[in-house]
Amino acid sequence: MTRVYWLDPTQPEQPFPPLATATREPDGLLAAGGDLSVSRLLNAYRHGIFPWYEAGQPILWWSPDPRAILYPRDVRITRSLRKTLRNRPYTVRFDSRFEEVIETCAAPRPEQDGTWITREMMQAYSELHRTGHAHSVEVFDEVGRLAGGLYGVAIGRVFFGESMFSHMRDGSKIALVWLACHLAHWGYHVIDCQQATPHMIGMGAHCIPRERFAAMLDRSCPLPGHPGPWSVDPALEVPAWHPAENTVT
Repeated sequence: MTRVYWLDPTQPEQPFPPLATATREPDGLLAAGGDLSVSRLLNAYRHGIFPWYEAGQPILWWSPDPRAILYPRDVRITRSLRKTLRNRPYTVRFDSRFEEVIETCAAPRPEQDGTWITREMMQAYSELHRTGHAHSVEVFDEVGRLAGGLYGVAIGRVFFGESMFSHMRDGSKIALVWLACHLAHWGYHVIDCQQATPHMIGMGAHCIPRERFAAMLDRSCPLPGHPGPWSVDPALEVPAWHPAENTVT
């Protein structure tokens, strides 16, 4: 029988239990309850923990082992994606439509029965965005429609990815490449991908042991980051940024 540590919703500064106490099945369930206050969320991310639950469930906190990560300079670009990046039938912005991005990520998808991005989660991450900790990348098509994007949380030199979407071919991939380019320029060490989905593995993510990931956070989260709101650096030529040797077919 799985025993889960319960968090007190009236104590947002309450520490989480050690990561080693997370369950093996399901992988990484660490705690339940608590709240989604800014202080608790930042404390969770700093220690390699994130909330993931569905409507009708208590807040569930996870730290899977192994952990999927992507180093910004290792983002993988196919030849077809590079062609799209060069042709630029799109415009990219940062932090211009955060709430629209998260609402679009929360929308039902054909391959899913529901969504884990509840109204409570949307409100919590919107508050993180207002306080400068959460950021979005928006990709607009030729006529100015939001066609792709992603959002996540930045602490120190780590970006914790949460969700992405595409309404055009390669929409989320374009967003990720532009994000990775800027994070590399700003000195960020790693993008947390949480779990090894085929999409992220295809973009260059790989898995490392949770203990190694936690040690990485201990080094990188206390460092100064790039305070929000973020904006695209016009000096960065994203289509030509990535080293040619990392282009794949």
